[in-house]
Amino acid sequence: MTTGTPATEPSAFARELLRWRTARRVSQLELASRAGTTQRYVSFMERGRSLPGREIVIRLAESLELTLRERNALLLAAGYAPAFTESPLDAVALKPVREALDGILEGHLPYPAVVAGPRGELVAANAAFDVLTEGAAPELLAPPVNVLRLALHPRGMGPRVVNLDVWGRHIVESLRARALRSPDPLLDALAGELAGYVPASEPAADYVGFAVPLRLRCAEGELRLLTTLTSFATAVDVTLAELHLEAFLPADRETASILRDRAAARGARRG
Repeated sequence: MTTGTPATEPSAFARELLRWRTARRVSQLELASRAGTTQRYVSFMERGRSLPGREIVIRLAESLELTLRERNALLLAAGYAPAFTESPLDAVALKPVREALDGILEGHLPYPAVVAGPRGELVAANAAFDVLTEGAAPELLAPPVNVLRLALHPRGMGPRVVNLDVWGRHIVESLRARALRSPDPLLDALAGELAGYVPASEPAADYVGFAVPLRLRCAEGELRLLTTLTSFATAVDVTLAELHLEAFLPADRETASILRDRAAARGARRG
């Protein structure tokens, strides 16, 4: 009687590679083409029949468009050291970056701008941020502040957002899209929480999604604000790569005038 060779359990790397390729909906052939290898080799790696070198792991991670954190995790699963550092924000190495961000925030005045982490954690903000925190409950402004929760919470900006249904839906859908692309239970939980603050409604015929401005009541009237998001795509530090800059721009002259007057008043108070 003959016995076959017992099947071997796929390695952690093999499982992770298959999981990410499936999540990205990329065929073995397409991934191989992107990474500069062969479909046969990709198949062997996913089945645990071939041990990949560090260079090909890096190429595969890049081809799958993984975040720096996810690329480090894939390298670790293959038995290699992480390729990207993860520095605390107060690290000496990131001081020039912090100073540059402070300059950008200051330069955006008199309009609000914030720097936030991957789950909405407030990292820095300029003086015009006060128009967003106006009237918010103290517990929402106690560190660590979450700007996404502040934006929709009924004790935060929520009651002042005229188009809370549309704007809130956009925030929640964006979070869910990020969680789908880079699975994160904490991000899922946050999206679920925020969805509970958004009133149910059907999109109007003229709904244009992300292009709709934020309509926010303040003491001086109603602000109409457009938002822009900037990420640090070429960063080589995990912490920096996960930050994003959200800058608000006036969508009409009235909004610009209100924000300029508020800035002038702040300057007068300081003086």
